[in-house]
Amino acid sequence: MSQITASDVNKLRQETGAGMMDCKNALVEAEGDFVKATDLLRKQGQKIAAKRGGREANEGYIIAKTNEDGTMGIVLTLNCETDFVARTEDFQGYANTIADTALSNGVDSIDSLKLVQANGSTVQEGITEMSGKIGEKIELAQYEIIKSELVVAYNHPGNRLATIIGLSKSGDGVAEAGKNVSMQIAAMDPVAIDEEGVDQTIVDREIEIGKEQARESGKPEEMLEKIALGKLGKFFKENTLLNQAYVKDNKKTIRQYLEETDSELKVTSYNRLALG
Repeated sequence: MSQITASDVNKLRQETGAGMMDCKNALVEAEGDFVKATDLLRKQGQKIAAKRGGREANEGYIIAKTNEDGTMGIVLTLNCETDFVARTEDFQGYANTIADTALSNGVDSIDSLKLVQANGSTVQEGITEMSGKIGEKIELAQYEIIKSELVVAYNHPGNRLATIIGLSKSGDGVAEAGKNVSMQIAAMDPVAIDEEGVDQTIVDREIEIGKEQARESGKPEEMLEKIALGKLGKFFKENTLLNQAYVKDNKKTIRQYLEETDSELKVTSYNRLALG
């Protein structure tokens, strides 16, 4: 068996990112063969990842990005177990690598993204290897994509929250308006663009809640429907993007703000991802 030197261990550590003792043990088992030692560390990483599979991964890093011409944007969440890991350069760097890979390949789903090649292995293989090195459960938990005439991304400081918004056109002031509306979405978490986009189950639930509140306050049965519909209107105003008061100027709605920017400007879609 060839002698394992500190230089050999350090070289393997630099190549794989694994711990010093893990690298030394792998080289000993592989009898100094770097390729075999690397494979052993990868297999070890898979075992660790499998053991961590049942644990909670509620921390992480969220990143939103657009392509160069702003016609496509993505937002994703890479989860881990602790905030300490989420703040490391390696973890955040790989999250950005996944985001760049998604953009360059136009990936349309999270399952497809996990199978795309990034840095010589699939995204899922890279996540498994990182889990083995770090010793925490890591998972690509959320992924959304928007294609539109203009897509704007907003990353809230700390990268625990990010949004992307699709707009119907580009032009003077539109990108700035898109950023402002993206920040609105981050702050106010609307349920839909407007009342037409609200899921019927949400509408039905709000009506039932409104009726029950009115009933408990002693209102007559024949008035319950009317009162509930009034409360529903307030719900739409507070929880649909275009009807919300603009946080930077609450004298106007987001609809009015967009119309002032460009009378033909429309929000085509948006996505908001947040930790917790």
